[in-house]
Amino acid sequence: MSVTTAHNAKRMYRFDLTKRLVAKLHRDEAVIGGIGHSNFDLFTAGHRPQNFYMLGSMGLAIPIALGVAIAQPQRKVFAIEGDGSLLMQLGCLSTVATQAPKNLVILVMDNGTYQITGGQATPAAGGTDYVAIARGCGIQSAAWAADEADFERLVEHCLAADGPHLIGLKLDEQGPAGQTERDPSQIRDRFMRGMGAKKSKLTT
Repeated sequence: MSVTTAHNAKRMYRFDLTKRLVAKLHRDEAVIGGIGHSNFDLFTAGHRPQNFYMLGSMGLAIPIALGVAIAQPQRKVFAIEGDGSLLMQLGCLSTVATQAPKNLVILVMDNGTYQITGGQATPAAGGTDYVAIARGCGIQSAAWAADEADFERLVEHCLAADGPHLIGLKLDEQGPAGQTERDPSQIRDRFMRGMGAKKSKLTT
């Protein structure tokens, strides 16, 4: 990946980026949406059995995605995580680098705030660079997306090339476009079916 520095990255709309991602998924790729607005926009942009929506477990989107990637190495797995949530499990980046799953892609949605709880500033607002952290942890394929077209290019690269990969995305202040259904049992059951862990009929 080519590297764009964080301060040069355009601030983009999370829902638009999520729609662009979902539009490129044609092989039943798994997508793990972090808590709050990350999974709200995932649900609204493209609800699919292969999506898993986190509810209330801050910082666990990447660890769960890592587990799925290891369990199903033939399937590309995306983790969508906010910058505030990533701080709760920042060491997971070192674990990802150590395990080096070729099929894992991490998207860091960085708006510099804990948006869902009132907009308190995260360290990213003061200059923390999550792409630099990822590279320092050993994830060499890590880059900021300069704009929407660059994001699409990076996603295509991640789908075609071995990882692990990380894409940093600077976000604007817009809120989510919708909200995820809040039924943990249904979310779990649908995702297990989407992963082929249950063989009965898929439901939407």
